[in-house]
Amino acid sequence: MDFSSVRAALDSKSYDKIADVCDNLMLQVAADGIAYQDDWPYAAHLLSHIYVHDINSARFLWKSIPSSIKESQPEVTAVWKIGQKLWLRDYAGVHEAIRAFDWTQELQALVASFAELYTKEMFQLLLSAYSTISIKDTALFLGMNEDDATNYLLQQGWTVDPASRMLIVKKQPVVTEQKLDPSKLQRLTEYVFHLEH
Repeated sequence: MDFSSVRAALDSKSYDKIADVCDNLMLQVAADGIAYQDDWPYAAHLLSHIYVHDINSARFLWKSIPSSIKESQPEVTAVWKIGQKLWLRDYAGVHEAIRAFDWTQELQALVASFAELYTKEMFQLLLSAYSTISIKDTALFLGMNEDDATNYLLQQGWTVDPASRMLIVKKQPVVTEQKLDPSKLQRLTEYVFHLEH
């Protein structure tokens, strides 16, 4: 079985493309009638769906994986634990699932990239949802200890109230784009008026 396209995507850090590469390759080998289940890179395939936020495809792939593979490849099960935590919206559990397994060399960079991406997404979630939040809750969302979470957010311009141990969110300035300036509206009105009369 030739998985060079999957390895090339992993090596080039094109993590957002791995799911499509694996899906297409799986369709190709299934259409050709090639037995692939024992050799398939299920962990990378499953994690690549999670990486691109396609949890439904990850669930369907998980259900199609033979139980013998699930039992013999603990890394596949470890990846699915991340998917389960995402499905349940257990934000802190995602970080725990990432740290709970000793990932193989092949997946370490993909897992690290996903963890970084997930932390940034959690930061954006906190930014949009809160004006103040406890340091403890922030640490859970970001998957860090309280000191690291506080330092991370202080670097983002947030402030901390030492008495209440609450972080005060620094809202990003909202950039609004004016869809139609008044002069264009005036010209359009004059044009329509001219057409009607």
